[in-house]
Amino acid sequence: MIQCGGPRILRERWQTNVKTSELVANIASGGRLFWPFLRPIVVLFFMLSLSSVAGAQTLDVFTVANIPVDVTAKTAAAARKQALADGEKRAFKLLLKRLTIRIDHQRLPVLEAKEISSYVQDFGVANEKNSLVRYLANLTYRFKPRDIRFLLRDRDIPFAETRSKPILVLPVYQVAGAVSLWDDPNPWRQAWADRSKDAKSAKIVKIDGLVPMILASGDLTDISIIGAELAVKGDEQRLAAIAKRYRVATTMVALATLSSTSRGKPVLKISIFRYGENESRQAFSTEITAQQGEGIDALLNRTAVEIRARIEDQWKADNLLEFERTGLVAVTLPITGLKHWVDAKRRLARVAVIENTELVLLSRNEVRLNIHYIGEAEQLKLALAQADMVLTKDEGNWIVKLQPPVKSGKMKRVKDRRW
Repeated sequence: MIQCGGPRILRERWQTNVKTSELVANIASGGRLFWPFLRPIVVLFFMLSLSSVAGAQTLDVFTVANIPVDVTAKTAAAARKQALADGEKRAFKLLLKRLTIRIDHQRLPVLEAKEISSYVQDFGVANEKNSLVRYLANLTYRFKPRDIRFLLRDRDIPFAETRSKPILVLPVYQVAGAVSLWDDPNPWRQAWADRSKDAKSAKIVKIDGLVPMILASGDLTDISIIGAELAVKGDEQRLAAIAKRYRVATTMVALATLSSTSRGKPVLKISIFRYGENESRQAFSTEITAQQGEGIDALLNRTAVEIRARIEDQWKADNLLEFERTGLVAVTLPITGLKHWVDAKRRLARVAVIENTELVLLSRNEVRLNIHYIGEAEQLKLALAQADMVLTKDEGNWIVKLQPPVKSGKMKRVKDRRW
């Protein structure tokens, strides 16, 4: 239900306010629209406009995958029932944390099992094994986007849905003036790598946040492209080369310098540098001191978790869905044919801040749309960029162009390690 003057409801499916009579009139006029070319487009447009929720929003954000369960009970059936319930509860908690900032995690709702089940759209089971009393599997849960949004909004908890493009991480470790990147040992790099290995444990879940990160494999090609000194120096040519190899737009150099306090406690001075188009060099810096009885390796592991969480929080803060603020922008989308237009439509449907679109004009080489969005114009531009769409202004007119989609981290002889 939409209340006048209140927050607007985020639609779950692609919407169009185009009136059929207006479209038919435009086609019949034969002036700016070309029926032989547009007939399949118009048919497909209306078919896609009636598509289900599954194709209309960023459902991957609401999917929590590969949750390992290992339960022993009196019978295999009882073990499976308990495992599914435990997995569902863990997935629900992880999803809410994925969407929200850490400062709000203490306010997240704690629901009973039956209540959580009402938010589950469906689930999948992989690697299922069982004995007479034990059940093991990897579970994947898809949650209902609309219901999750209402749950958070009803409790006045801000949240974000836009997923960033992957970032390539280069962990550089500095001790007594010596720096290392690919060297073995590099405990700072190992701390980042251990986050992938820990996912094999039944108690620790490998789950993507809103900022996927890639850890370079450190093979001979990586070593030949860039070393620790050049990474710290910020050699743009070398950094661009390693980014190109892993097919990412942004490379992050995480410099950790080990020192100690006056009382001999280990201290890590962290400097985060980001390189890429429209990226500021130094993102932030901080110091983390070892806790009582905490060794250097444990400190490095805790720091890697903290830095990643801080990067996630920064991204979410910039992309919080501001339902009380809405905007409208009229854009022109150049197209080369039916396939181009369908691709654009799919990408637009995945942008969380877009509330709905209005088709204004279809022609042989362009589409004109009115885009209704939530939040600020800069948020819309940033969200479109994550879908490889660039919004620019040319002579007073807004133009949105498609960029070739890139499968980040996909390359020959490189292992993609993501969290």
